[in-house]
Amino acid sequence: EDLWVRDGRILDPEKLFFDEQGYADKRVDCEGSIIAPGFIDVQINGGYGIDFSQASVDVSSGVSFVAKKILEHGVTSFCPTLVTSPPAVYHKVLPQVKVHNGGAHGAGVLGFHLEGPFISVEKKGAHPEQFLRTFRSGGIEDLMEAYGSLDNVAIVTLAPELASSQSVVRVLCQRGITVSLGHSVANLSQAEEAVQHGASFITHLFNAMLPFHHRDPGIVGLLTSDQVPAGRTVYYGMIADGIHTNPAALRIAHRAHPSGLVLVTDAITAMGLPPGRHTLGQQVIEIQGLHAYVAGTKTLCGSIATMDMCIRHFKQASGCSVEEALEAASLHPAQLLGVSHKKGNLDYGSDAG
Repeated sequence: EDLWVRDGRILDPEKLFFDEQGYADKRVDCEGSIIAPGFIDVQINGGYGIDFSQASVDVSSGVSFVAKKILEHGVTSFCPTLVTSPPAVYHKVLPQVKVHNGGAHGAGVLGFHLEGPFISVEKKGAHPEQFLRTFRSGGIEDLMEAYGSLDNVAIVTLAPELASSQSVVRVLCQRGITVSLGHSVANLSQAEEAVQHGASFITHLFNAMLPFHHRDPGIVGLLTSDQVPAGRTVYYGMIADGIHTNPAALRIAHRAHPSGLVLVTDAITAMGLPPGRHTLGQQVIEIQGLHAYVAGTKTLCGSIATMDMCIRHFKQASGCSVEEALEAASLHPAQLLGVSHKKGNLDYGSDAG
């Protein structure tokens, strides 16, 4: 079957044939390969020596460099992700990168993912404790003080058990920003309350949250909760690199809630680099084999996996179909961010990439 593309959009060939009497200027034989929508990575901290959480004078060139490189792995849109940082870093980095479409020059930017600083001390993971914050007013003032601006922000990860967090969830959702729950010790009812206020994503499920307990399953319980408002889907990120999540846990999540699974790389500076010491935000990290640790510890601090690796691992570990594996990296993240009318599928009129 043929797929027709013009000016970066998927084209209805009937209109081309009958309305314009047009034909193909260029034909590409895919030799039996699968044509899939471009992958969308909603959690990527950097790669190839670039750390998005470093406040350099030219952040945009670093983002552009990573954007070009990840095309090789099928990623055509992404959310540059900043880990917990001091306000000065957000104030310097955020104004430098605007939402824009991708192309041959590199993957498009769908907006920043701000992972922190409004997260739990107990579940900080690799985030530097001295820069964690709590909500004082429970409104836009807290966000502006930390971030400086919410322009070009797509996702904010926060811990819903923090005092006044629910009003912040509402404020963010009213601005069209996706709220994700993570780095948290929230119980299930706190997580459900956040979803009722508009939260729709879980940051790297199982990682940096309370483990599943049968009396109070915590954030993990959202996958089968009956308190999610009708017509709403809670999506959840999974780092399917074979290190962050045991294959059995991956299978449990997928079988409980297949339509919500979103593959993320959570890739750091060292993706595409050799073993040794590198930076992630304010931390020094160490690469040993496929593991990335906070230097001197055994605390995981992101992955060095690429999206195509994650898709292959997810398919092999879960036993799902090729289509399901591809949708977890394309359709589902597009639905999460409200862009599935133009990304994550091969429908006529959608972006070809």
